[in-house]
Amino acid sequence: MQLFSMKSVIHGTNRMEEWLEENYVSFGWPELCDLEGVSKEEAVNQLSQPGKAQGRLLDELAEEVYAFVYAMQDGDYLLVAEEDRVHLGNLGDYYYVDQAEAAEDDKCHRRGVTWLQSRPRTELHEELQRFLEHEAAIGQFERPVTHEQLEWLLSGAADVSRTAGLVDVKTIEEALDILKQAMRSDDAARRERAAAAILQFAK
Repeated sequence: MQLFSMKSVIHGTNRMEEWLEENYVSFGWPELCDLEGVSKEEAVNQLSQPGKAQGRLLDELAEEVYAFVYAMQDGDYLLVAEEDRVHLGNLGDYYYVDQAEAAEDDKCHRRGVTWLQSRPRTELHEELQRFLEHEAAIGQFERPVTHEQLEWLLSGAADVSRTAGLVDVKTIEEALDILKQAMRSDDAARRERAAAAILQFAK
C-alpha cells in the first residue's frame, strides 16, 4: 500500500480537530467541480481556464489534484502532522460535497479516513520525520509499505531500508510466519527459540 501525508492547515485554518471528529480529510479547489469519474486531463483543463491558475501555480495545483483524487486509493495510509504529534489514518474513497453544503470552499473535495492512532512526532523513524518535512501540501512516500513496515517506521525501532537491502521483504514476512507457527508448537524448547528470534528481530 502507498503512504501519503497532508498538511492540516488549509487557507490559514487548521482542520485537524474536525478531520479527527468527522473521519475525513479535505482539500480546497473551489474552482473545480466534482472530480469523481473525471479524467486527470479534464481536471487540469478546468484549472487552466482563463482567470484561474496559471504557470507555476497551475503545475502545483495539478500535482495536488492528481495526488488527492487519483493517486490515493481506498486502503492506503495517511499521515498528518500537527505540531508535535502525528496522526495515522486509513484512507477511503474520494467524494464531493456541494459547496452550498460544505460551509467553506476548502471542504468540498474529501476522502473518508479511519483514524488508527496518534503518537509523538519524535518517536518516528528518521526516514518518516524527513518525509513529513516536505513543503508540498500533499506528499507521497517514495515506496509502498506493508502494515508491518509502517509500524517499524512509526516506532523508530528498525532501519527498514537497511534490512530490505539484505533480504527482500517477502522473505522476511515468510520467515516471521514460520516463527509464529513455531511458537504454537507442542515442543516448549522450540516455542522459546521462536519467541527469542522474533524478539531479537523486533529490536
